[in-house]
Amino acid sequence: MHRSAPRLTRILACAAVVPALLVTAACSSDDSDASGSKGAGTPSSAAAAGSASPSPSAKPSPSVAPAKFAKLPDACKTLGEKTVDELVPEAKKKGGTPGRSTDLGARAACSWNGLDDKGVKGSDYRWIDVSLLRFESEQAIGSAEQRAQRKYTDKVAETQTLEGAKKVAAAPAEGVGNEATTITYDLTKTDADFRYAVVVARTENVVVTVSYNGTGYAGAKAPSSEDMVEGAVKAAKEAVAAVAKANS
Repeated sequence: MHRSAPRLTRILACAAVVPALLVTAACSSDDSDASGSKGAGTPSSAAAAGSASPSPSAKPSPSVAPAKFAKLPDACKTLGEKTVDELVPEAKKKGGTPGRSTDLGARAACSWNGLDDKGVKGSDYRWIDVSLLRFESEQAIGSAEQRAQRKYTDKVAETQTLEGAKKVAAAPAEGVGNEATTITYDLTKTDADFRYAVVVARTENVVVTVSYNGTGYAGAKAPSSEDMVEGAVKAAKEAVAAVAKANS
């Protein structure tokens, strides 16, 4: 009996060690299985994600804004009769002379000229013309307004580089369309000194250009730059208003 006690103690001790080893082995087995399942699952998850992701495609181009003004007014009706009488006394044609155009919806022009004979005091000659250019939106080129802005900038620069022009000056024309510039210069032709005032204006997608010039014959004085600018700005405001009215 005394010999069996130590033996029983050893058996119980061994029995206590075995569950501990089994728990350790079980924990080790869970860890390895979990990491293994993660390792095995990662490629399949990536593959699934890869197969689920859509193939890259080209982004659609943003559409350009539509043109605000869809048509142009009759260029010869952009100026009122009183304005024509004031700026071009004794105009040959009160209704104006239309310019040639193959597309009046995109390009139109009209001019007036007259010689006011004052007898021994000489004669005053005046000329005014109104030009209208309308632009449409085009995906490859830009919106109608952007195209008009570019044309406006080019026209202002072009007017200031006219061959033979002297005393060229440019200044903003306030209150005319979205933006406007007045260019003044002198030009000698037909043995007379002509004084010019040109207003280039943009109203949305339309570029309006008004050129007003005059001179004096047989002793009459040439008009002042101030008078020419005042007349050109007045005409430009009427032309801009006519564009808006035609599209209202």
